[in-house]
Amino acid sequence: MTDRLSLGPDAARQLATATKTVPQMRGITPRYLLRALPWVDLDSGVYRVNRRRTFVLGDDRISTYDDNGSPRVVPGDLREVPYLREADDAAVAQLADAFTEVSFEAGQVIVQEGDAADRLWIIVQGRAEKRVTGRYGEDALLEVVGDGQFFDLGAWSRSEPMPYRVQALTRGTALCAERSALAALVERDEALGAELAAYQEGDAPMPGSEVPVDLTAGHVGEPDLPGTYVDYEDAPREYHMTLAQTVLRVHTRVADLYNGPIDQTRAQANLTIAALRERQESALLNHPDFGLFNSVSPGQRVQARTGAPTPDDLDELLAKVWKQPGYFLAHPKAIAAFGRECTRRGVPPVTDNRFGSPLLTWRGVPLLPSDKVRFTNGGGVHTGTTEILLMRMGEAERGVVGLRPAEVPDEAEPGLSMRNMGVDNKGITSYLMTAYFNTAVLVEDAIAVLQNVEVAKYHDYS
Repeated sequence: MTDRLSLGPDAARQLATATKTVPQMRGITPRYLLRALPWVDLDSGVYRVNRRRTFVLGDDRISTYDDNGSPRVVPGDLREVPYLREADDAAVAQLADAFTEVSFEAGQVIVQEGDAADRLWIIVQGRAEKRVTGRYGEDALLEVVGDGQFFDLGAWSRSEPMPYRVQALTRGTALCAERSALAALVERDEALGAELAAYQEGDAPMPGSEVPVDLTAGHVGEPDLPGTYVDYEDAPREYHMTLAQTVLRVHTRVADLYNGPIDQTRAQANLTIAALRERQESALLNHPDFGLFNSVSPGQRVQARTGAPTPDDLDELLAKVWKQPGYFLAHPKAIAAFGRECTRRGVPPVTDNRFGSPLLTWRGVPLLPSDKVRFTNGGGVHTGTTEILLMRMGEAERGVVGLRPAEVPDEAEPGLSMRNMGVDNKGITSYLMTAYFNTAVLVEDAIAVLQNVEVAKYHDYS
């Protein structure tokens, strides 16, 4: 016996029913990219992007590697130079051996405008800006160059004066090759000399440009009109469905006895589907073959001038994707860094409601956050750098589209199947969970990226 006058809470709870939530998962994100992409439903597993024929284009970068603490040029990457594209391996290896290491400090003038362009420079690590004297004597910024970029190929190849000044923004390392190294190659290889001569005369088409269509306009009278046709690529790119998969296992005893009020199989499936969708978004951004960050053409890459993302940097992206820009996409830390730079300049970005959430915008274009955007050159948000993407969306707009099958057997969600594989001799039911997807960039100017973005810069307003 006790001295209580009524039933205690502990005993009463034995007759009560608890209100339960479905299982929660911290790793679920809004997945704004999957929601923003216009999806194309494919009747087959292949999506072919037919394009007008263009001239050959590389990635506009010359890679380097570390050789016992010293940077060296990857010989094959010297074929980024147009007149070396058909050169033999021995020739490019000989030129690669001619590069020597040079270090520079922040603020140092690497080359002066008007000086003889007697060396080809490849930036191994660091950032520098190209500046030129304007029409009225003002100092004008042309562009910011970073790791793997080189200058000035035209002046070096033609033995002309440097058309601009290059000044380092950070400390770094470069590799340089003297003009005499190229002259030695030309003496040895007549075919290379002919390619160089064509390049010097400006007869070669600009890499990445489309084959022209012959037209006439503004004429009077009855001149002979040009005949023409629009040529297509012989081998257009084809995007095949990729996938994310796993096998979900649920014991029949659990599904039979503990299935109410929450369906155990459905709860397990929902969390597995969420994990598959998270992996899908990561692959759409970072996959080496079709990921959006790896699908940006050389002319659509912009270097962050000061490291932290500024309004000027995002304006440069908008100048690259000026035809109906749809969305920026960046790591939340990069968006926060951009907000700090806007606050410092007194131009706080406007907030707009998209997908049920308030999102920052710049020039009316929303910034979508995604934790799938990676950091490099340090591996973390404090020491590494990240990137900011800008996309035009939609098939009709010749932009970026998502790809998925129109229908799959045992479909649980669009493009995702949950197929019962049966019960094994341990009483466990297995379900094959498969998400099919891909993404395609229809034309090169549908996407641009801001590279080498730093997010650890703060300002003192006290």
